Amino acid sequence: MGTPELIQFGYRMAWSLKLIAVLLALSSLAHALPNVGRVVGGEDAEVGQFPHQVSLQRSDGSHNCGGSILNERFILTAAHCVVKAGVVPYPPQNFQVRVGSVQYMTGGKLLQLKRIIVHKKYGNFLNDLALLELEQPLQWTDNIKPIEMADTEVPSGEDVIVSGWGRLWNGGPIPQHLQWNTLKAMSTKECLMAINMGNDSLMCLAHAKDNGVCNGDSGGPATYQGKLVGVAGFVVGGCGTKNPDGYAKVPYHKKWILENMTPSE
Repeated sequence: MGTPELIQFGYRMAWSLKLIAVLLALSSLAHALPNVGRVVGGEDAEVGQFPHQVSLQRSDGSHNCGGSILNERFILTAAHCVVKAGVVPYPPQNFQVRVGSVQYMTGGKLLQLKRIIVHKKYGNFLNDLALLELEQPLQWTDNIKPIEMADTEVPSGEDVIVSGWGRLWNGGPIPQHLQWNTLKAMSTKECLMAINMGNDSLMCLAHAKDNGVCNGDSGGPATYQGKLVGVAGFVVGGCGTKNPDGYAKVPYHKKWILENMTPSE
């Protein structure tokens, strides 16, 4: 089955090298690193197809993780994309977000962060959520729009859309163009049987070999019937295996998200 691995890129070069070593050797240890890559087995997204999708980047412009626009001030991503230890985030000045573009390097708008709010119970691959407050409010366009959060979880077997700039395969390159793919929802019991992780806060998405999410997709959206249902968190045994991928379940966490979406002074 393999060991769960966070699908983010290393914030420091040493962390990046550790992640590569884990992926190549299929180490039995999981390393918490801040960043993810492209959707394995995906295809190019059309302009405006995912107007809620953002690229969370380091201040030098390198892609780190994905995220979803919730309103004009807040973006939802994964906690492991922005923490330096435990639940302590890096300074918001270390990051920026690109919105409104299918190219993470060009187009749309680059925005600065004002505040990072990490779920206080993040740990052991669970409650892997963080809210990003923007310095300036977003202006809506055809390519920049919020996504509604779902109230109920996805029935087992239903199609779920995932998107991101994650690696194209295990240890592979990162695409400049946004990718997307269709995975299958699993029940909590099915997730427990597949990867021995059964928790009401966790959503597992099944896929065939050589599909799924990879490093760089962390924090990115999973959608069902046009609503946000999950936040990309981890893969098991490496990218593109037959093991399902793990997502924070948005309906389960919706109360926490709404309670923390209050703009600061």
